[in-house]
Amino acid sequence: QVQLVESGGGSVQAGGSLRLSCAANGFPDTRYCMGWFRQGPGKEREGVAGYSMWGGATRYANSVKGRFTLSRDSAKNTAYLQMNSLKPEDTGMYYCGAFRAVDCYWKILEHTAIDYWGKGALVTISS
Repeated sequence: QVQLVESGGGSVQAGGSLRLSCAANGFPDTRYCMGWFRQGPGKEREGVAGYSMWGGATRYANSVKGRFTLSRDSAKNTAYLQMNSLKPEDTGMYYCGAFRAVDCYWKILEHTAIDYWGKGALVTISS
């Protein structure tokens, strides 16, 4: 049973930083794609960043390029999203998601591709 658990949300002022963690368990192999998604108030869920568990390039949404960095600790089965230079429009629930595939890059930011979701972590950025 695949399980994803997010942590690290909180409230900061614009320009500040936060780091989110996603603890992943239950994957039978590494042929999975993992990504971070967010949903702001009154907005659709959107992809933020994602990667292939077996390797390959990380993909970022244009809105976060240069500010957010996705990293992973394979030994801990944990993915991290370091968020810097935060803006009020970054406010929302942040979710970790995963789906099984060999080629992740072109679908990893599509929330419709996700089979497994965490419960989310709330991020609030004040101006």
